[in-house]
Amino acid sequence: MDLKEKLVSSFMAFEERVDVHSDLHDVRTKALKNFENKGFPTKKEEAWKYTSLNAILKNDFSVFPKQENSIEFNQVKKYFLHEIDTYKLVFIDGVFSSHLSSTTHDGIDVCLMSSALTKPKYKMIIDTYFNQIASKDESLTSLNTAFACEGAYINIPKKKVADKPIEIMYFSTGNEAALLVQPRNLIIVGENSHVQIIERHQSLNENPVLTNSVTEIFAQKRAIVDYYKIQNDNSEANLVDNTYVSQQQESHAYVHTFSFGGNLTRNNLNFYHFGERLTSTLNGISILNDKQHVDHYTLVNHATPNCESFQDYKGIFSDRSTGVFNGKVLVEKEAQKTNAFQKSNNILLSDKATINAKPQLEIFADDVKCSHGCTVGQLDETAMFYMQSRGIPQKEAKALLMYAFSNAVIESIKIPELKQRITKIIAMKLGVNLGFDL
Repeated sequence: MDLKEKLVSSFMAFEERVDVHSDLHDVRTKALKNFENKGFPTKKEEAWKYTSLNAILKNDFSVFPKQENSIEFNQVKKYFLHEIDTYKLVFIDGVFSSHLSSTTHDGIDVCLMSSALTKPKYKMIIDTYFNQIASKDESLTSLNTAFACEGAYINIPKKKVADKPIEIMYFSTGNEAALLVQPRNLIIVGENSHVQIIERHQSLNENPVLTNSVTEIFAQKRAIVDYYKIQNDNSEANLVDNTYVSQQQESHAYVHTFSFGGNLTRNNLNFYHFGERLTSTLNGISILNDKQHVDHYTLVNHATPNCESFQDYKGIFSDRSTGVFNGKVLVEKEAQKTNAFQKSNNILLSDKATINAKPQLEIFADDVKCSHGCTVGQLDETAMFYMQSRGIPQKEAKALLMYAFSNAVIESIKIPELKQRITKIIAMKLGVNLGFDL
């Protein structure tokens, strides 16, 4: 039995855990039917032309963990932003860990998706927002919707500023030989509200894990959403991250993606505009080695006038690593006065490293300012020679140039403690001490 057949047959067991008479179950059933019809994406699809899941899908993944697993804080402390106080939503093998978490209902809701999906007091919100912006057609999103049960539920009401950042952490213990987890997150940020969120998926040993995650983010009028994705997992971890962002008038949504670890990482990032004078910002840094693979697939749908979007992705690839950037900016006929900027800059440190880039502009309005570009090259030999002539060893000179190459994205991080953490991870990936006081 292959994984698709296993998942379809496992849906009956899943139904025993949920209310099959609810409206939500109809949504799940339709989603499963779509996944059953389409199956897992293949390289025959244009959107997946450079990314294959075949080798991963050969693993015999457990669909549900066989037992509840617990870990102690000192085992995972290094993965948290422990330098400052944060709200924490922690999941172990897909199951909520209350003793590692710090939730709240005091003015804002930082709690569990399972509560929001099942408790009557949340029904109106779930009916309004759940699965409204997520794709009904994309097969892996449909698979997640069919089994949607647990994840993060965050609701920031009108005129509220979250008093501290929120960390969403998913740990895989490796107690299963191979595990499939499918977290579902719903984030609603009300008018004139502001939140900072840090998300991380982390396996704790080398057993294979496949995470198929879906996050829906709704930024209401003049809301500010500052979202950070840290992807620095073990060598047998695979992540497909599907994020959908709905923006209303004058909102600002920032999504920063830091891809440093894991075997295969696919980031599907989709922004949809539903109001004027709003801004979307998509930043990313990828530093890969060995045979790691990262694929950034982005869409910004400009459907309203006077809006801006900015995409800045940096990639550094060594050994046999591969990178993909497929970024699309769609400017609809009504979206006059659009300002859209997109770039993907990449450095190849090895003859066997590869980058496939496809920046796209699709414009149907006639009064816009849009640009896109892609560069692929090596380190500047003149700059290397200059630094070495000033007494800087070759390894450190090389690392400093790569750090400078990434710096524009690093500087966009608005949480100082997180900026220090990302800088430290980059130094470790580059194999040097960059001399920063961490």
